[in-house]
Amino acid sequence: MLVYKSEKEIEIIQRNNQLVSRTLAEVAKMIQPGVTTLELDKRAEEFIRDNGAVPGFLGYGGYPNTLCTSVNDQIVHGIPSNYELKDGDIVSVDCGTYLEGYYGDTAYTFPVGEISDEIKTLLKVTKESLFKGIENAIEGKRIGDIGYAVQLHAEKAGFSVVREMVGHGLGKNMHEAPEVPNYGRRGRGVTIKKGLVLCIEPMINMGSKYIKQDNDGWTIRTIDGKPSAHYELAVAVNKGQAEILSTFEYIEEITKNKI
Repeated sequence: MLVYKSEKEIEIIQRNNQLVSRTLAEVAKMIQPGVTTLELDKRAEEFIRDNGAVPGFLGYGGYPNTLCTSVNDQIVHGIPSNYELKDGDIVSVDCGTYLEGYYGDTAYTFPVGEISDEIKTLLKVTKESLFKGIENAIEGKRIGDIGYAVQLHAEKAGFSVVREMVGHGLGKNMHEAPEVPNYGRRGRGVTIKKGLVLCIEPMINMGSKYIKQDNDGWTIRTIDGKPSAHYELAVAVNKGQAEILSTFEYIEEITKNKI
């Protein structure tokens, strides 16, 4: 069932997503070779709690940490560990908050040190595909229009789109209807209306679209070991133009928008 939000509810969800965005900027300050993903996780939890919220992912479905930190061929749900980031790595950081009865959820893929031109292109195209999807998150469009826009942009650049992992609605629950695939056909799927809050989150692979899960029961990675990028923003469907509730601005003030 689709849950449409009032303006007041959207304001609360936006507060959550602004906090998530600021948390990711705190993480951005730390990302460099030699830092462990567990150190990033500890800082994120501290920052979220210092700002009066609780980590949205911690304990969610049994998940053990505040962040998902997915390195290189890990697509999503990578568990923070003592792994030390290395020059040339990429790390996708997904973060959630819970505040005032609602959730926030946003993700960003960070380069570590100097990365190859090919990987820079993967990150650039993935982020662009996210905004292509957001352009279609307007009243009267269908879910398939969002996925089609993401898929077209990614595949035109020679990359592949993960099928099994999708975006979602957001509100009092972290994952609400509808699912928002990053592929699809125009004019297909649920018609979206003002008040629907969506997380649009392309997961784009350099190689094969196929995935596998690690024995930890969480980490999803590419089947061929090639890199994957992941960007996510929360948006409220509106007439004419979606209202973007989270932002990459805080992050890119820190990173100087390297990609």
